[in-house]
Amino acid sequence: MRVTQSMLSNNMLRNLTTSYNKMGKLQDQLNTGKKVNRPSDDPVVVMKGMGYRMQVDKVAQYQRNLGEVHNWLDSSDDALDKVGSALHRAKELVTSAANGTMSSSDREKVTSELNQLREHIQNLANTKVGDKYIFSGTKTSTALYDGQSYPMPSSNSNAPTPFEKDVEIEVFDGVSLKVNTNGLAVFKEIDDLFASFTVDSDFSKAIADIDKRLDKVLTTRSEIGARQNRVEMMENRLSSQEASAKKLMSENEDIDYEKVITDMITQESIHRAALSVGARIIQPSLVDFLR
Repeated sequence: MRVTQSMLSNNMLRNLTTSYNKMGKLQDQLNTGKKVNRPSDDPVVVMKGMGYRMQVDKVAQYQRNLGEVHNWLDSSDDALDKVGSALHRAKELVTSAANGTMSSSDREKVTSELNQLREHIQNLANTKVGDKYIFSGTKTSTALYDGQSYPMPSSNSNAPTPFEKDVEIEVFDGVSLKVNTNGLAVFKEIDDLFASFTVDSDFSKAIADIDKRLDKVLTTRSEIGARQNRVEMMENRLSSQEASAKKLMSENEDIDYEKVITDMITQESIHRAALSVGARIIQPSLVDFLR
């Protein structure tokens, strides 16, 4: 087959275009730090990258969910801590009133302060995280104490009222944690006790009653503490998952700069050689062909 000047020129231009494309791809990799910058570069790498990125995004969402769990548990524990402080103050008051040396006027003052403590605890029963009441079970839009009374607890543990149901947040695939504290029974028992206090109350008996409520508050706080420990373990697990997913994503997508720079230098040398050879191919003029 006869090789013409036109064929040589077209072949040279095609090779130069291919060389430019290779250098352009390497330049894009250096600019972005990624092996692929469009799906056509390597569909397999792109598909794997999408899967790894979905995993990273999922872990990030679970970590945000854990932040919400922390918020609920910390707020619940803080509120119950203040309830405990109020009960300790109530115990001091009834202890002083139980010694029998107080006058009627002093007992009225004690009763008045106990009423103030009762209102304080009622306010704590309506503690909110954002726009949600954290002690109201699944009725998070409804205050536990409505200004008049508390809801009646269920007499059947297998059929709790909405105010006694659990609120759960998903923190991992198939793993949900209870974030609320079922405070209806705790707050109602405390409120009933405070409602019984009058000037003529037997404050000696009230000391033991307050101790019982204090024990229940401490038990409830210990349950919250156990769940907080579980949350910390889930945080460690998610951190490991995040590190693993990001490592796989990096290995799949990120370039080896040393290798790419070396490839770039090699490709530039090849391109310069192609230009040099091409200059020799197109050098003959029309006069050269007429000779």
